[in-house]
Amino acid sequence: MDEATDLVVGFDGSLSGEHGDGQSKAEFLYKMFGRELIEAFREFKSIWDPDWKMNPGKIVEPYRIDQNLRLGANYKPWEPDTHFKFPDDNGSFSHAALRCVGVGKCRRLNGSGEQDTMCPSYMVTLEEKHTTRGRAHLLWEMLHGDVIKEGWRDENVKEALDLCLSCKGCKGDCPVNVDIATYKAEFLSHYWEGRLRPRHAYAFGWINKWARFASAAPGFANLFTQTPGLSAIAKLAAGMPQQRRIPAFAPETFKAWFRKRGPRNQNRAKVILWPDTFNNYFKPETAKAAVEVLESAGFQVVVPRKDLCCGRPLYDYGFLKMARSYLDRILTTLAPEIDEGTSVVVLEPSCCSVFRDELNGLMPDVPRAHKLMEQTFTLAEFLEKKADGYTPPKLNRKAIVQGHCHHKAIMRLKEEEKVMDKLGLHYEILSSGCCGMAGSFGYEREKYNVSIKAGERALLPRVRKAGLSTFIVADGFSCKEQIEQQTNRQALHLAEVISIAMKEGPYGPDGIYPESRSTQPRLDGQRRSMRRAGLICASTIAAVAALGLLWTKRKK
Repeated sequence: MDEATDLVVGFDGSLSGEHGDGQSKAEFLYKMFGRELIEAFREFKSIWDPDWKMNPGKIVEPYRIDQNLRLGANYKPWEPDTHFKFPDDNGSFSHAALRCVGVGKCRRLNGSGEQDTMCPSYMVTLEEKHTTRGRAHLLWEMLHGDVIKEGWRDENVKEALDLCLSCKGCKGDCPVNVDIATYKAEFLSHYWEGRLRPRHAYAFGWINKWARFASAAPGFANLFTQTPGLSAIAKLAAGMPQQRRIPAFAPETFKAWFRKRGPRNQNRAKVILWPDTFNNYFKPETAKAAVEVLESAGFQVVVPRKDLCCGRPLYDYGFLKMARSYLDRILTTLAPEIDEGTSVVVLEPSCCSVFRDELNGLMPDVPRAHKLMEQTFTLAEFLEKKADGYTPPKLNRKAIVQGHCHHKAIMRLKEEEKVMDKLGLHYEILSSGCCGMAGSFGYEREKYNVSIKAGERALLPRVRKAGLSTFIVADGFSCKEQIEQQTNRQALHLAEVISIAMKEGPYGPDGIYPESRSTQPRLDGQRRSMRRAGLICASTIAAVAALGLLWTKRKK
């Protein structure tokens, strides 16, 4: 290093780094600045920092280049067995935790474009421990084992990770792609191993199981979760804040509708439309619209008959063994289609990111997993990359667009912009970061205030100010729910926007609230099914009461 610095200075070069002068080259800075200037630095520092408390060992009286190293020759971190394989980090969790180099881009109050997400909890709390950097450093300390000694059971690490929204914004925005969402899932899987999780972890993490159960009688499920008084009990049982609304189940699932509808475009190229939990059980109009769009593009749409789930909510609570089993089942069930190269269109961005990200993290050495990852597309990606010659109908309307966090971090929004450009939409993609709902994050009682503050930072005020005839576009279920629960608007998936253009023409529907064309049939169906369930319950109670009265009279 002594010879190298002589060479640099000999050619009038600079030893200073991009981010200033730290300690890695401080020992040799006198060559560049000169002894006289170094002494001036010393006098200046002595005036303003007489006790030498601020950044000791930098520039003036520096550490040697082989002193005070972060790692050092004796650095041997803990290398625990993990569920994720960390293929981009030499298969090592400790190597992954070293990714953060302290740039501090996560310490910001806003961003722009696709790089606007990291870090939503810091934007609300302004606490270092809620930055990507703070969390990464705590994990590094945990694996180093010097300061943090409790390993997977350490409460300091748990507390710092608790307000992570698992938005993946850091993976997309951070210059070195620190992935706290994955690290959090890994940590929680070990933290909770052998212990009961909080009740909201089972309520939200197992939402696919509960939704399948509720779909047998959605009217009765909604009667319990939507009726005042009863809904308060349901929220208490699930660990939800009372200010939230429990999403209502659709009166008919998308898969049930698709089975009754029958096949179309037979003998055309096939595409699998993934029936995710949210668009199957809660908002099937989105998937129905996607079927119409894909068929208009000349494809035969097929939907898996078996009950499959990517397990997206499981990661938020560390249910990684269960998540792996879900993925194994998918790979086995769809093996023929995957091997044939059939494309898979996933409408929910967070589910799409499972196939494009977590799948590779858990199974980097499984060839079929790689094929599925490469064959998975968002709707816009598929239309742009696989639907040769497809041109969407025109829609000359205004729209504001909320990009889902996982969408921005993993898939990006380039193809969505291209499709909206072809539609002729006059759209604005909001630099609003995370909506704040972030899957189940906003449904947890202790996190409600952070969730609302994240949404109110940019998204929700912008939606409230939008014209009543403006389209509100959001592909993510979480984003839709945050918007619906905090404003008087409902957001539409891009599939629904294209479908409306197909049916309503280039100027769209007349009047205000254009989303009602897509959402109103479901809402009407939910009310009818709840009324029927209420009548059945009332009739049953009346019959039981009558029988009880009759039995009492006979007994006398």
